[in-house]
Amino acid sequence: MKDKFYNYIQKLQDQITSKLESIDGSASFSEDIWERKEGGGGRTRVIENGNVFEKGGVNISAVHGDLPEAMQNYFNVQDCDFFACGISLVLHPSNPMVPTVHANFRYFEMYNRQGKIIDQWFGGGQDLTPYYLFEEDVTHFHQVSKEACDPFGEQLYNDYKANCDRYFWNSHRDEARGVGGLFFDYLKPTSERNLEDIYNFVTHVGDSFLKAYVPIVEKRKSMDYTSKHRDWQEIRRGRYVEFNLVHDKGTLFGLKTNGRIESILMSLPPHVQWQYNYHPKDGSQEEKLINALKSPKEWV
Repeated sequence: MKDKFYNYIQKLQDQITSKLESIDGSASFSEDIWERKEGGGGRTRVIENGNVFEKGGVNISAVHGDLPEAMQNYFNVQDCDFFACGISLVLHPSNPMVPTVHANFRYFEMYNRQGKIIDQWFGGGQDLTPYYLFEEDVTHFHQVSKEACDPFGEQLYNDYKANCDRYFWNSHRDEARGVGGLFFDYLKPTSERNLEDIYNFVTHVGDSFLKAYVPIVEKRKSMDYTSKHRDWQEIRRGRYVEFNLVHDKGTLFGLKTNGRIESILMSLPPHVQWQYNYHPKDGSQEEKLINALKSPKEWV
């Protein structure tokens, strides 16, 4: 399974970066092949200063070795080895009318000292973070996500959408990071669903990413904007950074397993503002976004 999923994310990375380069029309992804001294490595691809994408990364990795003590404590295990592979992407467009997007699909195995698998699971999801709220865009993103889930169970979209709303919550701000999507973790084999079934589900969602995001980019990338719109985008990017550095488990795992810091922090936007005690004007489009982030909404 680990070889099968790693082959899948290699192909998915190629598909996504190729499509995004064609949309941008100017910038290309630079590639960085790296190795982890404890075992494994990855392929980082970054796009910067393009016509559409100010900064973005689409990274894959496959790492293995001794499970660090901090992670043993987290999983409540002792004396284990691990393997983890996944694809992680974040795209920060220049135009404030185009939302930031994040997606991640991953697979994890844990072994005893005899090399026997003692645990294995999939995780992942995709979520949208707009700066200006176009409700039809959010509905489209959620509709595609729902359509990706439905063949595997009619309740999955509702469950994983609710998980996303809970997970991407900036509790110190009492607001969501964005307008959600899907989030699932620790998907393990059961009597009703074997590992192959879970693989099929996760890859089906992964294959839906471009369909969910690209039409939004195409619709909004040429819209006019002002420096005021840009200031608001950078203020909201600050909230994005806060979540990733304060709450995100993926960032924590990467740092605790001696991951590659450049790849872990790839998700951080290049231009950010933190204005003291900033509040948007009553009745403004900026306030409309804030109101939408105060409590999760059913988009489809």
